[in-house]
Amino acid sequence: MSEQSQVAEAFLQESIRAFVNMKKLADKALAQTAEAHFYLTLDEESNSLEVLIKHMHGNMRSRWTDFLTTDGEKETRERDGEFEGKQLAREALISLWEEGWAILFQTLESLTAEDVLKIVLIRGEGHTVLQAIQRQVSHYGYHVGQIVFLSKHWASAHWQTLSIARGQSKSFKP
Repeated sequence: MSEQSQVAEAFLQESIRAFVNMKKLADKALAQTAEAHFYLTLDEESNSLEVLIKHMHGNMRSRWTDFLTTDGEKETRERDGEFEGKQLAREALISLWEEGWAILFQTLESLTAEDVLKIVLIRGEGHTVLQAIQRQVSHYGYHVGQIVFLSKHWASAHWQTLSIARGQSKSFKP
């Protein structure tokens, strides 16, 4: 295996690891959130957890389905509808959430080192596979941060930290 192929393979594996960790963080946050809080917003311009889940699902389905062969913005996607609150049941939202991630992971796991520099389209604009993956790492990281923030806000004093608890950093030093 060439050095370039080794780097490409390492990039794909690191991308999968980043997405796995991102999903785990959001899963743990959503698990601490009462269903009633899935539909609340902080203000008129903010998104609810429901909207964030529907948006990420729509984006994942559009971007990762037929990733190498069709534009990442599918004609069938109803992006504007993703931002409308319809109060889907928690179970339905979690089902959408899991479906989106499953599509992403299935696609990433199917990619090879030879695919990393291929060109894919997103809204008609060419991106290398590497660039397209990095674009989604950034996009999903942004929304996962929102999910964690909202979940923590709604859980308030009942929140169980997802990382090192305040005042506990010294116990994690070598």
